[in-house]
Amino acid sequence: MSWFFVFFFISGFCSILYEIVWLRLAMAQFGITSPLASIVLSMFMAGLGLGSWASGRLIRRYEARVNFPPLRFYALAELLIGASALVVPLQLALGRRLLEHVSVSSSWAYYLSSGFWIALTLVPWCACMGATIPLAMWAIRVTYSQKSPRSFSYLYLANVLGAVVGAIIPLLLIETRGFHGTLRVGAMLNGLLALTAVLFTLRKSATDQSAKASPTETSAPYSVALLPWRGRKPLVLLFFTGLTSMGLELVWIRQFTPYLNTVVYAFAAILAVYLSSTYLGSQVYRLWSRKPRQENRLIWMLLGLFALLPLIAANPHFFLLRSTRLFLGIAPFSGVLGFVTPMLVDRWSGGDPNKAGRAYSVNVAGCILGPLLSGFLLLPYMSERWVLFVFALPWLVLGVLPGWLPQREAAPRRLDWQMAVSYVLALAAGTLLFTGTSFEDQFAFGEVLRDNTATIIATGQGMHKRLLVNGVGITGLSPVTKSMAHLPLAFLDHAPQSALVICFGMGTTYRSLLSWGVPTTAVELVPSVPQMIGYYHADGPSLLQSPLSHVVIDDGRRYLERTSEQYDVITLDPPPPVEAAGSSLLYSKEFYAIIQQRLRPDGILQQWLPMGDAVVHAAVARALKESFPYIRVFHSVDGWGYHFLASRRPLPNWSAAELAQHTPPRAAADLIEWGPQATAEAQFAQILKNEVSLDQMIAEAPGTPALQDDHPENEYYAIRRQWLKPERWYLIW
Repeated sequence: MSWFFVFFFISGFCSILYEIVWLRLAMAQFGITSPLASIVLSMFMAGLGLGSWASGRLIRRYEARVNFPPLRFYALAELLIGASALVVPLQLALGRRLLEHVSVSSSWAYYLSSGFWIALTLVPWCACMGATIPLAMWAIRVTYSQKSPRSFSYLYLANVLGAVVGAIIPLLLIETRGFHGTLRVGAMLNGLLALTAVLFTLRKSATDQSAKASPTETSAPYSVALLPWRGRKPLVLLFFTGLTSMGLELVWIRQFTPYLNTVVYAFAAILAVYLSSTYLGSQVYRLWSRKPRQENRLIWMLLGLFALLPLIAANPHFFLLRSTRLFLGIAPFSGVLGFVTPMLVDRWSGGDPNKAGRAYSVNVAGCILGPLLSGFLLLPYMSERWVLFVFALPWLVLGVLPGWLPQREAAPRRLDWQMAVSYVLALAAGTLLFTGTSFEDQFAFGEVLRDNTATIIATGQGMHKRLLVNGVGITGLSPVTKSMAHLPLAFLDHAPQSALVICFGMGTTYRSLLSWGVPTTAVELVPSVPQMIGYYHADGPSLLQSPLSHVVIDDGRRYLERTSEQYDVITLDPPPPVEAAGSSLLYSKEFYAIIQQRLRPDGILQQWLPMGDAVVHAAVARALKESFPYIRVFHSVDGWGYHFLASRRPLPNWSAAELAQHTPPRAAADLIEWGPQATAEAQFAQILKNEVSLDQMIAEAPGTPALQDDHPENEYYAIRRQWLKPERWYLIW
């Protein structure tokens, strides 16, 4: 049996590795949008559920006709999973080329067509992943019949433990080997599993001899050391555990992002805490279920109560370590979930692979619907507090109305005691609900909008106004964002005809582009962000109505790929920090190749780069150098961050006076609206005197390659910044 634990530990590791990398590759091909991410994750889960259900049915139908070890079917599944690591990237790239060829432009048509291709790509391979548990349960039932009744929880335990490691180690592999190199590591591990499983079936032992017997001769009756439930109530509960867990994950991201930031390691921390707590809960279940017993119904009440704990953990008025917030908000709920999920499947299946496959597929169906319910129906219309309550409510009701649960004969005093505790826990849940404080409650001035992508907060007064997305400060009122528009436009040797800004933010750069009187397109990922422009600029709402204005809600990179427009200036201001997850897709060589197709021959790209380490500076500088023949770099007027100006034609070596002469009066007034200089010429002079050599930036880390989609140097930095050293652990903690 220990071999099966090893198999599913590695299998769980590889599954999370593929999920992380495939999601990122799909975003690079089809866009960084919430709907697309939901499509990818839903198709991943749908494949798992379909494979689990289908393999269970096939085992039930054909197991009596099979005359060789079932473990070979498991080996075949692992071999196919390993092949998927190499094939899926090719399929995703092919899908992108097909969509470009058919020129799908509308959002719904694009999501429908890209979703169809992603389903066609991922579902068959993920079905192989979902099939592994029923196939292994079949092998266990044939070979170790006495272990069969609790085989699902045994495999589930190993799989979750592997997933815990898979939430962390792939990040280090990506940093050193890139996305495709990491996939090759996964493929090698799956191939090793397949080979080991086949060799295991070739062993000549008494166990193998018993495996050759028919299942009816060696299998114990389907039973489990738990008191049975009537009907399909376990399936209903499994559906709602999946729905609740995955629905809450979206809420956790919004609630804990203000404390953890938007880097990939923050999301990995959430996933690692969730999975490790699930593992501990499953381990407790394995120990608890060694004897026939019925779980205390209070466990369902605890599931509802613990779903509300983020109201304490994310409370801004409590001074807590980041790790404490994360563990308090996620670990208790995940631990209980890890207990009840394998318990329900064991109780329903009793070791039958067919029933286990059905049960797991029902749980996966809940996992698919949970994020859709949370992201598109609940979070856009209510605060995180009430979304938590919606997901906690079924479990709270189940705890105080026990008639729906199976009952064992017990003294009335025992039942009265449980009922009293249930009401106490329900009261505690109500107290949490009505006394909790949300992150945005700490701001005395501001507006809050929510959509399916994020929670947006506009706060502050005067020049101290800020924009926060999921609690992370994105931008403030600064002359830097004005320079992002005026600097490249002033360097044009002709009157501009059109301009594009990617990342709307407060709308300052977009407003400055419009001051030149040219048609301006702004692309923003978060739908509610442009609606906040009136909070920052009094003339913002009227600018949105201008015939020169066009605001697009989309991923900037995807917009450039599908549009046929040509621009004189494209200006970019990716959201901070420079290490933000997904930000490298707006700094890579592949992205600059797309931009070249949308710039006019003498057009100019303005790329803003916030402060970063030497490797980030060198990687971005080299990517630009290998993409454009003419580049100039300037420190900002505030002395932090860099303006890169890149073009396919030589950039003129104009003086500040000449730049000011090329700037229309209205644009010049906008340039100096917030200073620091009193005239446009003085403002340009301050920027020009801070010019930086591109080669000097590359020389800061001369061995750094150009930033590419496959090697996002800015996002993955744990090894090079020596985060793995013991003295760094405290800072991470």
